Amino acid sequence: MYDCSVESELLEGLRAARGAIGRGELVVIPTDTVYGLAADAFRPAAVQRLLDAKERDRDAPPPVLIPGIPTLTALAETVPDVVDRLVKEFWPGGLTIIVEARESLAWDLGETRGTVALRMPNNPHTLHLLADTGPLAVSSANISGMPAARTAADALAMLGDRVSVYLDAGAVGTELPADADAGSTIVDATSLHLPEGKLRIVRHGVIPDAEIVRVAGAEFVS
Repeated sequence: MYDCSVESELLEGLRAARGAIGRGELVVIPTDTVYGLAADAFRPAAVQRLLDAKERDRDAPPPVLIPGIPTLTALAETVPDVVDRLVKEFWPGGLTIIVEARESLAWDLGETRGTVALRMPNNPHTLHLLADTGPLAVSSANISGMPAARTAADALAMLGDRVSVYLDAGAVGTELPADADAGSTIVDATSLHLPEGKLRIVRHGVIPDAEIVRVAGAEFVS
């Protein structure tokens, strides 16, 4: 456990986290919504370790956290204009976008059916880590069915030594209801290529539906 409010511990913790990710191990990281359980997105064994730690099946693949919009372009088959508008408005922040993944990507996140859920989190420590590691498969740092962790101690209590490194940035997501299961708003953009395809809000979160409609346009949201 590394205290990110202490500069020496933060630097040591980031080094330890990079090393753990490089070995295919798991790391708990802070985001702007809840704490996340992270693994190298391009190591199938590491992603499976993440799913096992959460006691989750492969039919619930983890989202992928990325350091910026250029990585979205690299991972998505296409980035429609409406998606570009949304990420420019809400990234970094609590918006997760489901897009068609590039067929050439050498990863196995589970039963994704060719899609990937991407988010750029609004947390400086995690963005620093992502800049070094590249995309990370990240799911909420909890056992499936239990409340998402709002503190590193909450995550530790549930995940224990299944995780190699915990980065402690204090309480996160304090503006969310205490009983909320997850924080980011998830928007599915995978049908936009169809003649009548529209964005679909599949999970309501910190970004209100009305804000999605405001930026995307009512004609693009089902």
